[in-house]
Amino acid sequence: MTNAAIVILAGTESHSDTGRLVNGFEAAREFAENPDDDLELIFDGAGTQWIPELEAEDHDYHDRYRSVSDKAAACDYCAGAFGVEDAIDDAGVVTIDDNEGHPSIRSLIDDDYEIITY
Repeated sequence: MTNAAIVILAGTESHSDTGRLVNGFEAAREFAENPDDDLELIFDGAGTQWIPELEAEDHDYHDRYRSVSDKAAACDYCAGAFGVEDAIDDAGVVTIDDNEGHPSIRSLIDDDYEIITY
């Protein structure tokens, strides 16, 4: 059994950001498909901007997002800072604020999660 926390930090501005997102989704899918693994998919920083884009059914990566969206969460502070808190709320994605408004990476490590960032 593996505990994995995949953290999407890449923004939406460049082709390389999109590549990081897709690589994150591929890793997330691999963990999600293994019933013995526990996956957390966290959109943090500029990565929170992806959620409203990926919610659009005509987005190229909508289906990849949907395949792991039940594991998705977003940084509460960053959702507000990047102006996407309403869209994240509308999408039904939970926000995490256990470390002064941000996700607690320390808590994940304490719970034996491997942290993988994209």
